[in-house]
Amino acid sequence: MQISANPITKHTASPPTRFGFLLLDGFTLIAFGSAIEALRLANRTSGKNLYDWQLCSMDGGPRTASNGIALPVDEALASMPKVDALVICGGTNIHRSCTPEVLAAVQRISNDRRIKIGSLCTGSYVLARAGLLNGYRCTIHWEHLATMREEFPELIVSTELFELDRDRFTSSGGTAPIDMMLNLIAREHGNDLSIAIADILVCDRIRGRHDRQRIPLRSRLGAAQPKLLDAVALMEANVEEPMSLTEIAEHVSLSRRQLERLFQKYLKCVPTRYYLELRLERARQLLLQTSMSIVDVALASGFVSPPHFSKCYREYFGVPPRDERRRQRVLDTSEP
Repeated sequence: MQISANPITKHTASPPTRFGFLLLDGFTLIAFGSAIEALRLANRTSGKNLYDWQLCSMDGGPRTASNGIALPVDEALASMPKVDALVICGGTNIHRSCTPEVLAAVQRISNDRRIKIGSLCTGSYVLARAGLLNGYRCTIHWEHLATMREEFPELIVSTELFELDRDRFTSSGGTAPIDMMLNLIAREHGNDLSIAIADILVCDRIRGRHDRQRIPLRSRLGAAQPKLLDAVALMEANVEEPMSLTEIAEHVSLSRRQLERLFQKYLKCVPTRYYLELRLERARQLLLQTSMSIVDVALASGFVSPPHFSKCYREYFGVPPRDERRRQRVLDTSEP
């Protein structure tokens, strides 16, 4: 499917780089659109046909994005002409979209060592399940980081916007694929073209792979509080085996009382409450995105007692973990 290039487009002496986008059920439209627009504008801005692309699905039928918009595709994956790069476009319910058929097809295509393979949003989960990220750095949307790391402990899963590692490229969701594609375009055709595309897209800068997905706590606080930031970083790094508040205070060279004052002033809660909520948020990700038992979810989130975990979970989210998982399964099966 050619999303129209500029009328002034001319063909270069060398053939264009050909991308194939595999749309999975519930793919994220903004991530997909961001990637496509960067390629389209590379053609328009350069006046050359630098990139071609085709859309495909497993059966050749249209695919519905997470926002309910259905897109037609050009063909089934099996009949797609040879491409230079295959991009797996994931989104919601990636576990359900990651079928044996999809895994087998992606593995089969990967046997051609000349092809690059990448992903958008949660598409890297498919690549991980297919064994195609072993030995590579990768990333995924931050909501699925805990799940990815829990299920694939052998992988190097970063929190960065995107990862470009040899013949693999993975991107988080939202608008991050714009930055990933602009970096790829800069590698192949120079920084000037990439900067010109960013200007058209009204991007104030091209973010690099070392930019993080989430707004740093430093920015959210509006003030530099290095000891508070260090304390939160310690909590985030020690979810499965929580540190005591006294240990955290000692690591950041504060008294327990001083640390409590910092949390109260800038985060409007006591540190123990912040730590508990952080662990509960992690537990919810594991509960809804994996098949781990509730006992294992509790242990992975730093709760020694499953009943205590269930009590804290119900108080925070308003529903017991077992009911939360059951409700999510009902929603998953009811979606088209």
